[in-house]
Amino acid sequence: MTLEEFLSSVESDEPPTGISPELQSLWYAKKGEWHASHDIAQDIPSSVGSWIHALLHTIEGDLGNAGYWYARAGKPAISMSQIDEEWESIAVELLASV
Repeated sequence: MTLEEFLSSVESDEPPTGISPELQSLWYAKKGEWHASHDIAQDIPSSVGSWIHALLHTIEGDLGNAGYWYARAGKPAISMSQIDEEWESIAVELLASV
């Protein structure tokens, strides 16, 4: 799946079938469904899960909590103006490994 296809899928009511929990979480985040995205992300015990979790707390505006999750992910914290670029960076990385 390409980034463009993944972005287009957000117009649907449900995420694409067969995608990873990481991509599901990103899908819900892009759709604006923060709680659904967060519920998935908090159950992903990897550094990528922490990275997504950090992004979600940045979206929420809780930069202190986001900083904690960025540290766990081994990634630098971002500002709120970088949310879209960060979402895309995570998506590109995940889609490249599919």
